[in-house]
Amino acid sequence: MKILIVAATTAEVESLKSEVLSRESGVGSGTKDSGLKTFDFELLITGVGMVATAFALGKHLATNTYDLVVNLGIAGSFDRNIAWGEVLEITEDTLAELGAEDDDKFLPIEQLGFGNGTFYPTTEISNLYNLFNTFNLKKARAITVNTVHGNETSIAKVAARLNPQLESMEGAAFFYVCQQMNVPCLQIRAVSNYVEKRNRDNWNIGLAIKNLNTFAIEFLKLYA
Repeated sequence: MKILIVAATTAEVESLKSEVLSRESGVGSGTKDSGLKTFDFELLITGVGMVATAFALGKHLATNTYDLVVNLGIAGSFDRNIAWGEVLEITEDTLAELGAEDDDKFLPIEQLGFGNGTFYPTTEISNLYNLFNTFNLKKARAITVNTVHGNETSIAKVAARLNPQLESMEGAAFFYVCQQMNVPCLQIRAVSNYVEKRNRDNWNIGLAIKNLNTFAIEFLKLYA
């Protein structure tokens, strides 16, 4: 089983990276000294945002093949029932800004007739034969944005329009590339903050990254 782990930044997968033999190219492969059963995996750092993610992942998949590609990252949560640090499996991700304004209305790309703005994973953890019920992660709907929300008015508008639970800057672009390349994919996010008027004092990035990496390491140990 050959697996590619995709993250926007090294910081989001720092603990996992310590389990990985780094290469000069920035892509690493697991080693027997890592303590992982699955040695045939690689790590790709794309850069932040949907453009960087689409370019880096598309370029990489053009010359490499995998049995599974997993996007790991942190996210903000619109849903206050989701706790800080909670790790979730994304089942739907929408490019929230892809469309047009019609005065005070927003017209999504589908309504304009120019394609799709919502994308989905091609598999689920529960479909992986030897991981069934192992993690029991909650599932969530997400949006992908160029500008993370930090204004009460814009938060209310996007919540009313799309009713998202999480937001990131890469997820839907990741799904899109994997769909175009016909590669099985999953997206896993850990909550670092609630989506509200910007207040970094209320963020807990450290907890989110810790829990995300704990999941990733256990995931790779089990996926033999």
